[in-house]
Amino acid sequence: MFRKPPQRIEPGAGQESVWDYPRPPRLEDSSKRIRVVFNGETLTDTQQAKRVLETSHPPVYYIPPEDIKTEYLVKTARASFCEWKGSAGYYTVKVGDKTAENAAWFYANPTPAFASLRGYVAFYPSRMEACYVDDERVQAQAGDFYGGWITKDIVGPFKGEPGTWGW
Repeated sequence: MFRKPPQRIEPGAGQESVWDYPRPPRLEDSSKRIRVVFNGETLTDTQQAKRVLETSHPPVYYIPPEDIKTEYLVKTARASFCEWKGSAGYYTVKVGDKTAENAAWFYANPTPAFASLRGYVAFYPSRMEACYVDDERVQAQAGDFYGGWITKDIVGPFKGEPGTWGW
């Protein structure tokens, strides 16, 4: 059932509204410190990430493979398709006795507009022990379909929760 999105939250000083993000999405470099932790292991700690900004979605951070402890990533058979970025592949994250199935994704051959994302990896924050932007712990975007990272400087409302599919 189609549901009209709720009223846009007006951003305060230093905040961004996801309703000001473009469609099609924009890809940009980020100098923020991005960290991902799973089962006590820091999988990445980088200031070389890229972020994708798309209307109604919190940013998704993509990490360069050279800044990831790739020994903890196992490629899976899962695949999906994004109309903007192309075909995605997935990784299961395995650290010690803990496993998170299809918890990260990447684009081996992205569309020309997103070519600089080739090989970069995004993590679902809901499937990790913790994800951080600078030193702020991220809240996962609801619904687990989009994998957005919510911080205090991002305001919604956000797509992803039940009833928001038709926004």
